[in-house]
Amino acid sequence: MASDAIMQSMEQHHDGAERAGRTPRVTVRQVAAAAHVSPSTVSKALNDTGRIAPRTRRMIRMIARRLGYRPPESSPAQRRSGIIAVATTDLKGPFIVPFLEGVERRLGTTAYCATLLYTHENPELEERQINRIASHGIDGLILTGSNTDARSSLSARVTLGLPVVYAYAPSRGKADCSVVPDNVRAGRDAIGRLAECGRTGIALIGAEEHWTASTDRINGALHELKTRGLTPVTPIQFGSWEQDWGIIATARLLDAGNHIDGIYCVNDLVSRGAIELLRTRGLRVPEDVAVVGHDNRSVAYATHPTIATFTNALPDIGALAAQRLVDMLRGIDHHGVDTIPCRPVFGESCPDGTRPEETAPDRRWIDTALS
Repeated sequence: MASDAIMQSMEQHHDGAERAGRTPRVTVRQVAAAAHVSPSTVSKALNDTGRIAPRTRRMIRMIARRLGYRPPESSPAQRRSGIIAVATTDLKGPFIVPFLEGVERRLGTTAYCATLLYTHENPELEERQINRIASHGIDGLILTGSNTDARSSLSARVTLGLPVVYAYAPSRGKADCSVVPDNVRAGRDAIGRLAECGRTGIALIGAEEHWTASTDRINGALHELKTRGLTPVTPIQFGSWEQDWGIIATARLLDAGNHIDGIYCVNDLVSRGAIELLRTRGLRVPEDVAVVGHDNRSVAYATHPTIATFTNALPDIGALAAQRLVDMLRGIDHHGVDTIPCRPVFGESCPDGTRPEETAPDRRWIDTALS
């Protein structure tokens, strides 16, 4: 079915009704003519019976809605399913579970529930899975990923009018609705925590420079340093997200003869490496050098001293993404990017007054902490 031909057929049906000065009840045959399929195929699509390609089933239902076809009250095409699909590229990382908890927390106050799709970071598989589940009835879609790098929007031939919210991994489309953590603000707040401890010789250790989360946090840190009239210890280093990189980068900083009394690392594993290296060099944390990380993973609590860190606000991101989607289903449009603050979490590596009870430790990822 060619989309242009289908839309032209739909317009011709509308124009014919307008010229006749009437709004007749749309029939299955008219839907079939507009969709360029047989009436029996339309019947199967609207009644969710028979074997039809998922995309064809969805296309027929979309055309029927736009033509104003009114199926019987008992028809699956007439009823909302009450199901929201959450499509994720990642089931193995530490972020998906708290995100889903937020989605379920918000949907639990509505008539909707969530189902999960795993797309394996494969755009073709993502499209097939969305078509397959949408052909049997979902009311909306939340797309999320393993990192905060922007992704392409779903094409209109995939959404077919389905409301979509992009969460954690935002859409590049300005007209789309996205919900993300405020990593720039987190970088600024990390420097604020170090400055409140009286630190002025502050070094920055980033992860891979092509990751948005790494560059956003470092850019936020640089902005805050400039605002406070401070200059970062050089060089600003970018490497990996792993503990070994924290050891290597901190050694380089010390070997260069820099005066350092504070280090901001873009995640907790890198922070643990930095703390390990500092202690082997006879430096006390936080007395000699304070350290701040990010992610609030269990490694932060399995390190001595415990790491001052930030959450990724994943439950809040999930909850707001679900709320935005429910709003869309109620006719309230949302566009652009919503940012959620990353809350500070107490840690002994930079005791800036943040209270321990503000955020409870997340112990689910203890396997990572002990590896």
